Amino acid sequence: MSARTGAGPGTAAGMAAGTAAGTAMDTARKVADAVLYEGYLLYPYRASAAKNRLRWQFGVLVPPAYVETAEPSASVTECLVEGASNALVRVRLRFLHVKERRVELAEGDGFVPVPRLEAGGTTYLTFDEATEREVEVVLAMPALLGVERTVPVAIPGDHAEEPIPTGNGAAPLGRVVTEHRPLRAVLRVTAESGAGPYGLTRLRVRLENATAWTGDGTREHALLRSLVAAHLLIGVTAGRFVSLSDPPEWARAAAAGCVNENTWPVLVGEPGHRDVVLSSPIILYDHPRVAPESPGDLFDATEIDEMLHLRTRTLTEDEKREARATDPRAAEIIRMAGDLPPEMMERLHGAIRHLGEPARREPLPWWDPMSEAEVSPGSDSVTVAGVEVARGSRVRLSPGRRRADAHDMFLAGRTARVEAVLLDVDGARHLAVTLEDDLGADLHRSHGRYLYFAPDEVEPVAPDGEAGA
Repeated sequence: MSARTGAGPGTAAGMAAGTAAGTAMDTARKVADAVLYEGYLLYPYRASAAKNRLRWQFGVLVPPAYVETAEPSASVTECLVEGASNALVRVRLRFLHVKERRVELAEGDGFVPVPRLEAGGTTYLTFDEATEREVEVVLAMPALLGVERTVPVAIPGDHAEEPIPTGNGAAPLGRVVTEHRPLRAVLRVTAESGAGPYGLTRLRVRLENATAWTGDGTREHALLRSLVAAHLLIGVTAGRFVSLSDPPEWARAAAAGCVNENTWPVLVGEPGHRDVVLSSPIILYDHPRVAPESPGDLFDATEIDEMLHLRTRTLTEDEKREARATDPRAAEIIRMAGDLPPEMMERLHGAIRHLGEPARREPLPWWDPMSEAEVSPGSDSVTVAGVEVARGSRVRLSPGRRRADAHDMFLAGRTARVEAVLLDVDGARHLAVTLEDDLGADLHRSHGRYLYFAPDEVEPVAPDGEAGA
């Protein structure tokens, strides 16, 4: 469903600005869809798989009276907008509405719930699905300053029954019952102008599940009345959002003062654009994107598409049949993996994003080693017991008392080769080393996987193998 309430643009310029904001939010939708369906179903996409028995892990807002699992019933998003005193704010709420699907066997004059039925070569499974819900509201920023606007959200329920035919004209073998429970939610939107010369406005959106709870205490029943994978897309027609993950220095204090509960707001859209924020239930970086090579949603954005496609192809015919019966979206994954042409599979194997060193258009961040030319881990040195230690030096390890890892006792007295001398942000030196008697030292060195010690935790070793200068 879609609902629009509140103030809209009243001039041609305002209408154009509103259209631009809507386009930006549509551009961000692909990333938002990946968030919406993260973990919806996991390989091997079958209802019987152990990993698909405990579902709906991200962004679940339960009814406020349901307290058995300590899951939240509300989320709070606070973000900063620069120069948006006359902007229109577009808030788009998106979530999954769990749809119960029960298979029932005809028995006498009634029906009995069963896990599965086979009829006419078709498998029918008891397994919940989900329906996308979307509600949008457009509000004028001046009307939000110092005032909380409440937007009620009502999602009606529905009930449907589909007979399971026997195929020989006899009475149905059973039926499939699907049902959505009605949901009620509330969006509370307000804004506050910040003091100071920078023109920042703090925008706050609180999302609450206001559905009544009269269930039996099980999480499965509570999920039917929950907002699942709930997230917000927030856009402005004027002004720009400030990154909360990496704010500019002048906005760092204001960004630190933003309170976000059960959600993580990041900038979305094309890099450099700051007119849309995705308030996500999972931690993301600014301007996340789905790899253009990905041919479709596999409901696991942290996994590798190539691996999931190849493993899906290895499923037996019985496993594929169960996956198709599990969920229509799982059936689409089975079809997509089977129909993927070789050239598409080759694209999944790897991609080159850049050839050569890209042009530097902005200063490097402070944490990038290349931002300080005077820091050179490969050639820097540190003096230990009167001896200059640098890359290539041999040292004997003597882990200090401040170490809490019991495994360090196995390193005491062993010799190592210094690979780099590092400087941390507090100005302290550290030595990256590889063990001389480690058969995997070359592999660790090629991957940059080292052991790290402070200078006072090593003793220089002379070329002849004796400790000392």
